Amino acid sequence: MRVWNYIEEKLKQNKKMHMTLLDPDKQPPEKAGEMAKASAQAGTDAIMVGGSTGLNQANLDSTVQRIKSSSELPVILFPTAANFLCRYADAIYFMSMLNSRNLKYVVGEHKKGAPVIKSLGLEPISMGYIVVEPGMKVGEVGEADLLSRDAFDDAAAYALAAQYLGMRLVYFEAGSGAPEPVPVEMVKKIKSAIDIPLVIGGGIRTVDDAGAIADAGADIVVTGTIVEETGDIQPTLSALITAIKGRSENRK
Repeated sequence: MRVWNYIEEKLKQNKKMHMTLLDPDKQPPEKAGEMAKASAQAGTDAIMVGGSTGLNQANLDSTVQRIKSSSELPVILFPTAANFLCRYADAIYFMSMLNSRNLKYVVGEHKKGAPVIKSLGLEPISMGYIVVEPGMKVGEVGEADLLSRDAFDDAAAYALAAQYLGMRLVYFEAGSGAPEPVPVEMVKKIKSAIDIPLVIGGGIRTVDDAGAIADAGADIVVTGTIVEETGDIQPTLSALITAIKGRSENRK
């Protein structure tokens, strides 16, 4: 099954999803494989690979291969640039940072990467990507005109623009390691404006945060730092995922 069909089917079943983000630069490939296995056992639905500012192709390839050998979950690339590509992944978020001041991150890297993605046979999944304050490293590197945390109408407008541009997903990100996630009221406003799935990531470390974000309307919740920082991934992540997925189960 193609990865988009897998995502679509889960969401059609009135289920929310959780995805685990692993950065190849944060740990050796062997450790990434172990983290992916523990995350799968905890109930995550896919492994995203990305977030690194210092890319080494050999490390990226080895990391994805280790993850693939440790879990049957889809592996989706979350690229920083056109050179963040790996033939061993199942899909790639073909994402445009809509609030970047630099056209390189809106469409320039996409022009460079598209022919390579086609040649590698990677499944592209189009995504509108918007960075919210504080933005952290991704906001700095992506030269983002950071969306203010109280700019609810602007957030909804960005999301609707992504939908009208034909993107399959829209992702709002406070930045990896952010002290707080995207505001709950912003999530509600975005969700009320669009028909495509909403992804929220960055700064989600607690069960309460995860549950609140899911309650507010996020269809997919992404966490990464919590996996990197905890010594016992499975029980910690399992509780967080239960808080996310329990929202859909309780509505049945």
